[in-house]
Amino acid sequence: MRPTGPTNPVLRGLIRRLREEGRRRRAGVWLELAERLSRPRRSRAEVNLSRLNRCAEEGETVVVPGKVLAAGRLTKPLKVAAFGFSSTARRKIASAGGEVLSLAQLLERNPEGKNLRIVE
Repeated sequence: MRPTGPTNPVLRGLIRRLREEGRRRRAGVWLELAERLSRPRRSRAEVNLSRLNRCAEEGETVVVPGKVLAAGRLTKPLKVAAFGFSSTARRKIASAGGEVLSLAQLLERNPEGKNLRIVE
């Protein structure tokens, strides 16, 4: 029998941790993120900065269950948490006054999962 799910050990650990915290704190957002990260890589979210700029309000915390790409402009400061970022996307978020977070960092800062917007 072949193992199912992601083979990346870092991602597997993150998914396990998100599920544990979601159950322990009864925070559905972490369970939802774990579910979306468990998808095959080809089905995971790849979100451009232009989409984040359209979908989020200034100062909001945005979560991407996948990778953030650099196409487009970001004109407002946002906290962006994702599993992966392109190097140019990191630079553009920082230059707009925003903050780049890993999903593990977000889980540490906001264990209850309040006031988050998931963008796919």
